Amino acid sequence: MKHVPLRPALASLPPYVPGARVPVGAAAYKLSSNENPFPPLPSVVAAIADGAVDVNRYPDMYATELTEAVAEHLGVRPGQVVAGCGSVAVLGHVLAAFCDAGDEVVHPWRSFEAYPIAVTLAGATGVPVPVGADGRLDLPALAAAVTDRTRVVLVCTPNNPTGPAVHADELEAFLAAVPRDVLVVLDEAYVEFVRDPDAADGLAALAAHRNVVLLRTFSKAYGLAGLRVGFAVADERLAAGIRAASTPFGVSHLAQLAGVASLRATDELLARVDRIVGERTRMLTGLRDLGWDVPDSQANFVWLGIGDDAARFAETATRAGVVVRPFAGDGVRISVGEPEATDVVLAVARDVRR
Repeated sequence: MKHVPLRPALASLPPYVPGARVPVGAAAYKLSSNENPFPPLPSVVAAIADGAVDVNRYPDMYATELTEAVAEHLGVRPGQVVAGCGSVAVLGHVLAAFCDAGDEVVHPWRSFEAYPIAVTLAGATGVPVPVGADGRLDLPALAAAVTDRTRVVLVCTPNNPTGPAVHADELEAFLAAVPRDVLVVLDEAYVEFVRDPDAADGLAALAAHRNVVLLRTFSKAYGLAGLRVGFAVADERLAAGIRAASTPFGVSHLAQLAGVASLRATDELLARVDRIVGERTRMLTGLRDLGWDVPDSQANFVWLGIGDDAARFAETATRAGVVVRPFAGDGVRISVGEPEATDVVLAVARDVRR
């Protein structure tokens, strides 16, 4: 019997593995998905509630009010901003706009799990470049991997799941080495959590290099993971191409309203981010005091590069009441959550070290 064939690329497509959920009825902290532990602000909830009466209508296709608010917030032109259903979807639109079959996309690894999936679905060929033992991206190696077939290079800063941010001098040297006709995507999903004074300034890089695109999201610092809204910022010509490749009506009406309301409450939300950063510092310090080798993290998670022991650590943590994210053969990523969750993480880490 004949069957409708699927694309051959799907046979080798790595599955996206989401962070494990807390089992129904279990008492545990979910630290597996890099979510913001705080609920939405009352003003954001009110905006969502008010907009619910209009969900029988299509949303604004171009998310006009949201893109204008983002542009004002970042100091760019509205035509430079392209909204989408989370930064993952926007990445897919970027690759669709710039890659044809056989083109290459250079990306770090281990890095964001969606990269090889998005590259494969775009019909391109991924060129993974190992991340350093210290969890930092190897930017010289990323630049050296660029060939005449390369169309895009992905740079995750801070890097998910290892945590370090790219430094300004590293990025400038990298951008000077990459041909101007190769697109450089700076994935800054965790930029609001960065406190490293040497970290690169993505907006400055965008202003100085027309081949740079920024990816950002409302899922992490702004706590809107359940509404799926992210955006790209690029030169207006490049942004127009990304917009043309985007899914029509890709950002829901409620997500647009919540994004605008969140930007109006930026100071209040960033005060919450400061609390998460403080808890991140406590977790990093506590783990290192226990003898763990932990990379610097500038995101809302920490990384234990424990290789084949990842699954065992995750199982032990789950039994203790915290759900973390193991990456088989590489390590464990632990999101920063409530202070009580940090207490449990440190207790598990102490017991495992014994």
